[in-house]
Amino acid sequence: MSPMVGLLITVALLGVNAFFVAGEFATTSSRRSQIEPLVEQRRRGSAKALYALEHVSHMLSICQLGVTVASTTLGAVAEPAIAHLLVHPLTSIGLPASSSHLVALVIALLLVVFLHVVFGEMVPKNISIAMPQNALLTLAPPLVAIGKVVAPVIYAMDHTANWFVRLAGLTPRTEIAAAFTTEEVASIVERSEEEGKIHDDLGLLSGSLEFTDRTVGEAMVPLADLVTLTPECTPAQLEHEVSVTGFSRFPVSQHGRITGYLHVKDVLYAQGAEHDRPIGAEHIRQMETVRVDDEVEDAMRQMQRTGIHCAAVVPEAGSATDVDAATDASATTGTSTTTGGSIDTDRMIGVIFLEDILEELVGEVRDTLQRPQI
Repeated sequence: MSPMVGLLITVALLGVNAFFVAGEFATTSSRRSQIEPLVEQRRRGSAKALYALEHVSHMLSICQLGVTVASTTLGAVAEPAIAHLLVHPLTSIGLPASSSHLVALVIALLLVVFLHVVFGEMVPKNISIAMPQNALLTLAPPLVAIGKVVAPVIYAMDHTANWFVRLAGLTPRTEIAAAFTTEEVASIVERSEEEGKIHDDLGLLSGSLEFTDRTVGEAMVPLADLVTLTPECTPAQLEHEVSVTGFSRFPVSQHGRITGYLHVKDVLYAQGAEHDRPIGAEHIRQMETVRVDDEVEDAMRQMQRTGIHCAAVVPEAGSATDVDAATDASATTGTSTTTGGSIDTDRMIGVIFLEDILEELVGEVRDTLQRPQI
């Protein structure tokens, strides 16, 4: 083989190597969520691209086989061809003939390695990572076609490799997982926001992800921080508390028990002298009951279902406080106080309002009656 033919084959082999490397990184860097809409639009190459993503292990085997064959052939063809071209110049500068062949081989080896790594590996890799979707749309059709030609070889290699994987106690997979955990999605949102891909100025995306992990205990108002009223409270007193606190809902406490809550709308009936008369038990609203370890998402669904936007928080099931309080309540009244009716304050550890839950999702929510802080 003449040196010039060897150089032409070298260039061709570098291109073949680059093709398979680009295909490998395009397959592993692309996302199904980007390709599937293109399939519906009948974009050229999208069907083959989706097939590649559904058979990642098979496609990688094709690429690895192509890279291995191209790299091995490149070393066998390129080094002798380049070394042959270097022998005469090295001899002409006075290097002994016995040494010029060895030096030429070393220089040829270094040059081939450089060309192989830069143009056969790094350049196609960086292109595929920079534009994985377009790269896969372009490369998937020929890769799938090559896969059909070398299918028996790939089949034998895949099954041999999978046998060793199972031997290690693992389960081989044919495609890359497309599902993500909450933490992974949160990390994606954070990175996307940093790079300007999405805008989450209000924190809705990050808040909704954290919302799924929040418990009632993290959002509730402890008993010590509650502003309560008595059943003898008058509309005037309720309106005064509204003006002072800015709240619109107030738990009602009687003899150490929370019997329900009052909303400012409950005193709209009051006219004239009625402002100074007790509101009356018929206006006291019943509260829901949730446990401290319940997820806020479940508590919100319960409030949506019942239309009651205030709930008493009790200890988690099986806790010492829960058992002791339930025993005391049963001994006193003969009935359980876990749901409905009055709730023993000794058992109750706090109250959660719908606004508290919404704040976990979207940030601070100010009551419509609450005065702005100066």
